[in-house]
Amino acid sequence: MAESSSSLSSSKDELIQLIKRLGTYLSLKMSNLFSIYLQKLDPQSVGAIAGLAVAIIFTYRLMRSPAAPPRRQPKRQAPTTSSSSISTQSNATLMPSVVRSSSEDLRAQNVVDEFFQPVKPTLGQIVRQKLSEGRKVTCRLLGVILEESSPEELQKQATVKSCVLDVLLEITKFCDLYLMERVIDDESEKNVLLALENAGIFTSGGLVKDKVLFCSTENGRTSFVRQLEPDWHIDTNPEIVSQLARFIKYQLHVSPVRPERTAANVFSSPSLEHFFGCV
Repeated sequence: MAESSSSLSSSKDELIQLIKRLGTYLSLKMSNLFSIYLQKLDPQSVGAIAGLAVAIIFTYRLMRSPAAPPRRQPKRQAPTTSSSSISTQSNATLMPSVVRSSSEDLRAQNVVDEFFQPVKPTLGQIVRQKLSEGRKVTCRLLGVILEESSPEELQKQATVKSCVLDVLLEITKFCDLYLMERVIDDESEKNVLLALENAGIFTSGGLVKDKVLFCSTENGRTSFVRQLEPDWHIDTNPEIVSQLARFIKYQLHVSPVRPERTAANVFSSPSLEHFFGCV
């Protein structure tokens, strides 16, 4: 009878250890799977996966809860020397089990900590979030995309800001982007198009030359924007930003000095890349 009880207890211990190892293995595999999958998710899906992870971890913890202690067998009278020997053997048997359990606990905790580490959003995700999923954007060139700040400078040369390229290319991936500027002559137009081409905007991005618009007056740029009806317009001229506030859903006023906010739908930033957190 005692041998049968001992065999049953041993089988139960082996089953518990098997469940623990299986749970740890599944946790590690799921952690690796989720860490890869999360890189492709947008921020709105992370909450749902986090909830699923909590449910899995809670279930795993329940499985790891210790079983009810076995009934104590009636003490048998035995010589002192024999009892001491049995106690020593019992302690030696229990120690590896305790060490193994602590190691499994630490490994499971590491899995949980790794899973709940914050996932840094990509630049593309930041751009989409900042633009509130807007699908059409119009943007002035001078002072935003180009180093130059006046039409007179464009008669000599045009230089694309290197720090704005990554943001600009991300915008072209999911937005219908139009660039526009006031110029004095045809030579200025050629300089601008050449600078954009040399920067790789027409090859790496989704922009085509037909979407680079030129006009001879500031009012001409305002007319372009109103005709295109974008979700966002980006400009450096406070007068144009003020005029368009009634007609355009959102605007970004690029200015080195933070201006007073003129409308709830007008945002300001020292630069385009600064608005998207690239500096």
